[in-house]
Amino acid sequence: MFFRFCVTTITAILMSACVSTAQDPNIPTQQLLDDSVFPAYPSFTIETEQQVFALNDAARAFVDQVIGEHKEQKAQIKALANSIFDRSDFNLLYRASANTVASETFDNRAANCLSMSIMTYSLAEYAGFRSRMQDIEIPEYWTRRDGFSLLNGHVNVLIEPVELSSNVIRFVTSETVVDFDPQESRRHFPVNVITRAKTLAMFYNNKGADALMDGSYSKAYAYFRAAAKTVPDFDSPWVNLGILYRRAGYSNLAEIAYERAIEVDSENLTAWENLAFLYAHEGQETLAQSIMRRVEKRRQDNPFYHFILGEQAFDAGKIDQALIYYRSAYRLDSSRHEVLFGLSKVYYEMGNVNRSVKFMQLAKKHSPNPQEENRYQGKLSKLQQAI
Repeated sequence: MFFRFCVTTITAILMSACVSTAQDPNIPTQQLLDDSVFPAYPSFTIETEQQVFALNDAARAFVDQVIGEHKEQKAQIKALANSIFDRSDFNLLYRASANTVASETFDNRAANCLSMSIMTYSLAEYAGFRSRMQDIEIPEYWTRRDGFSLLNGHVNVLIEPVELSSNVIRFVTSETVVDFDPQESRRHFPVNVITRAKTLAMFYNNKGADALMDGSYSKAYAYFRAAAKTVPDFDSPWVNLGILYRRAGYSNLAEIAYERAIEVDSENLTAWENLAFLYAHEGQETLAQSIMRRVEKRRQDNPFYHFILGEQAFDAGKIDQALIYYRSAYRLDSSRHEVLFGLSKVYYEMGNVNRSVKFMQLAKKHSPNPQEENRYQGKLSKLQQAI
């Protein structure tokens, strides 16, 4: 089962202005963390695994009611998934900044994709089904929020019945995939099953990213630290720790954190770029430029690379340059609502209201969820009044 509902979960932050010998991969995680930089971090309470995945009485009653009407597990799974997506019943809404535990997501009926998936995973587990979190290896995909460029990942949940007998032989798959943004293009990307621990680390990483964007550095460190200690070979928290250390003025720690991320995944272009930026900031221009040439060569075929450059140019008031970047992104992928909205913005600033309306209509058409569609409709109505 698939349902279009939300975008993705934050996995790393790439600063728009956004160092080298490799570190020993056997260095314990604790030695790569410097608690003295953020001594106030223990004052922030980190949710335990049990708290993140636990369901309250209302959520358990919801599951009991939904599956109680069906005898076979396959039918129960379908009913549960349908009930979650039934807006007239559950009214689940996407909210990018809502990183909530399962019970809060159920009560609030609003969360980002990771929190929605955690809730769905927990509902399925309580129902007695076998559920697994899955990580989709999508190409680099950025979104913008509060002046930050966010590199996104994507997860979904696979649910299947528990075999009641070892003698049962299946000829037709009975698994159900619950995906809050099932774009057709993602069907061809590799899928990796991730553990509860990795899911928990992702949750901590998201919470840390929110704190960093809010300027709460000690809180951000507390969550990134928890993510890194939960799954030391998860690269995203190390990239974010590097950014946090750099913003706090500790370039040496930032370099170590970026290098640890690269040790975990040598193809992490975000880590490489932040490393290059750090080198440039320290006056090592030759090394920085060498890294960036390799990174940019890898990104030329990624529409979101051109899109984020367009966003940065637009924010800086460089409208003509923004148009060039948005057009490059559009040539690579003409169906992304972010790119279409970018073209609408830039044409409006250039005084071409008719073209602005055209691309706003396309942005609305390709909206990933009802909230975005309503937002574009509001902007479209104002544009049409200006014609």
